[in-house]
Amino acid sequence: MAVVAKYEMKRPSWLLKLKTGDRGCYFLPTTDGRYGNEETTIASAVDVVSTPVSNVVAMAPRGIEVLEEQDSYIPEKFTGYVPWGNFNTLKKVIKSEIFYPIFITGMSGNGKTLMVKETCARLHREFVRANITIETDEDDLIGGFRLINGETVWHDGPVIMAMKRGAVLLLDEIDLASNKIMALQPILEGSSIYVKKIGKWVHPAPGFNVVATANTKGQGSDDGRFIGTNVMNESFLERFPVTIEQSYPTNKIEEKILVNELAKQDKVDNDFVVNLVKWADVIRRTFMDGGVDEIISTRRLVHIVGAFGIFDNKMTAIEMCVSRFDSETKTSFLDLYTKVDEGVSTDDILAGQAEDEIDDEEEEEDNKF
Repeated sequence: MAVVAKYEMKRPSWLLKLKTGDRGCYFLPTTDGRYGNEETTIASAVDVVSTPVSNVVAMAPRGIEVLEEQDSYIPEKFTGYVPWGNFNTLKKVIKSEIFYPIFITGMSGNGKTLMVKETCARLHREFVRANITIETDEDDLIGGFRLINGETVWHDGPVIMAMKRGAVLLLDEIDLASNKIMALQPILEGSSIYVKKIGKWVHPAPGFNVVATANTKGQGSDDGRFIGTNVMNESFLERFPVTIEQSYPTNKIEEKILVNELAKQDKVDNDFVVNLVKWADVIRRTFMDGGVDEIISTRRLVHIVGAFGIFDNKMTAIEMCVSRFDSETKTSFLDLYTKVDEGVSTDDILAGQAEDEIDDEEEEEDNKF
């Protein structure tokens, strides 16, 4: 009671009822709710505040979301999607329902992930996606115990879920993975896997397949464009029977893509579409020749069209979407579009760039002396 007085605490009348005749000694309630000669309940002896749990939150590992069970994992079709490139090749493999892992590589923003998802949507196949990072480990992919309402409950990871459902498993950005990805080797062989944490074998259901996407071929990035990509284990890469190289679409295909994107904005501007594609084509050619360090992807063009739909100004849309580049690159890209918009042909632009490069080289030689 001295402590109660010192800290000006509320007088614990419930505790005083439990006091025995001895100093500092108290009865404790038993499980049948009795103490001393008086019958009571623990709830009446101690005020207990109960807070109902309305939302159950599962503690997920880093990098991979806890996948909640649902009736179907069939993705919705992408409005305005234009099949191109390796779409039909991928479609044949997935449609066959033969286990045949595929490795898709290509520059950023050229539709690798969307192609896999759209193929599954059109074939009415279930699709499970796992985004890979350097932090991804076996627990993220195979599954693990998650804390739910104070209890640990097993949750299947995306790999096990896809195996059980006979779904197409997409390992997105797989070249960002560490060597922990090697845990998937037996799965890439079409074998069953023993999940040691729960002591069970998981067998792949018919139709299960694995598709991996990457910006590199698993050999890292020498030019630094894709920082974070790693040199992957050769035996792991050998588990993929084929590698598909995804390039950017042709000009005609890219024009169709942008026309469809403009239609989503309730806009029609064919001249703008043609100019954007021509502009991107010149930049890509220059990039391949080593003239510039940046490139305009199909995704970037779609972003420009989206910005145009919002701001209704072509140059504003382009400027906002190339502002991620350094100032010199941004300025040169904007100047280039101005030339394209003025009607200068692709050949004339490229010829002019070649002359500028020769002049720069001659100037460098003169400066040496």
